[in-house]
Amino acid sequence: MEKPVILSIESSCDDTSAAVLRGDRILSNVIASQKVHEQYGGVVPELASRAHQQNIVPVVDAAIRGAGVERREIDAVAFTRGPGLLGSLMVGVSFAKGFAQAQGIPLIEVNHLQAHVLSHFIKETDESVVPKFPFICLLVSGGHTQILLLRDYFDMEVLGQTIDDAAGEAIDKAAKIMDLGYPGGPIIDRLAKEGNAEAYRFAVPQIQGNDYSFSGIKTSFLYFLRDRLAEDPDFIVKNKADLCASIQQCIVGFLMRKLERAVKESGVKQVAIAGGVSANSLLRSEVERLGRRRHLQVFVPKFQFCTDNAAMVGIAGYFKFLEGDFADMALPPYAKG
Repeated sequence: MEKPVILSIESSCDDTSAAVLRGDRILSNVIASQKVHEQYGGVVPELASRAHQQNIVPVVDAAIRGAGVERREIDAVAFTRGPGLLGSLMVGVSFAKGFAQAQGIPLIEVNHLQAHVLSHFIKETDESVVPKFPFICLLVSGGHTQILLLRDYFDMEVLGQTIDDAAGEAIDKAAKIMDLGYPGGPIIDRLAKEGNAEAYRFAVPQIQGNDYSFSGIKTSFLYFLRDRLAEDPDFIVKNKADLCASIQQCIVGFLMRKLERAVKESGVKQVAIAGGVSANSLLRSEVERLGRRRHLQVFVPKFQFCTDNAAMVGIAGYFKFLEGDFADMALPPYAKG
């Protein structure tokens, strides 16, 4: 049986993306980022939804052309239903419904978080190595931080999660406090390479089990800088690299301690990371180090699959297609889930 061709659409936040997959093989993956938010230091929902409206048609057209397929060859449309910004999601959902209706093909709804985890199953070649079940995945982004045990594609047990803020949000907040620019994560990662990670220490909350909390780390960092700036107004400017290295080490170290605990408790021999923060160089190297130390097979995503992208929506859509799990045309998007 010939593998289905699936068009997928991702519009949960500020990236408009479309991809085409033939089965689990990626044919194209187009992403249009929005620069308009940089001047505001964060994503402005209304501006994001307007930009999606401008980008969605040319992005989908580029993805179909790049895949070398005809519209009539597309067997289904997968789309991010949520969670995310409601206005942004509405653009992608509406386009997906219109395209599916015009072509007479089924719709497949995809959960954004599950898509991030399943991105490890995207194949670029026949030799691509993918995880085997069961495995543990640390899903870490600006909106979510979870440790998941996967027994199957959609059988994901939450072993631990943040009880307040996400790790990515904490990193971005630290960058904002230091006035480094937006998005803050890549800037902190770059500057941290030049700094001493042991220069400063920040309070890490004592949370039971495998759960996380990042609000206390943010508060500790804020109060530390407030006191130092009272003594020296140029403290951040003089110590920028050390501050970036230290706060990054604090957050990544916290992530890794809980991840290693979950791996030890579960006894699994495969571990993966996913989500926007999985692009962080220290986190990537620490997971690799954990793998060597505990003799684990480690899966670190390519950078193009770390941030929001439609290929991950497409792979989730493919597995749902195989199960005949199609969506109703009246299905609305959801902001939280």
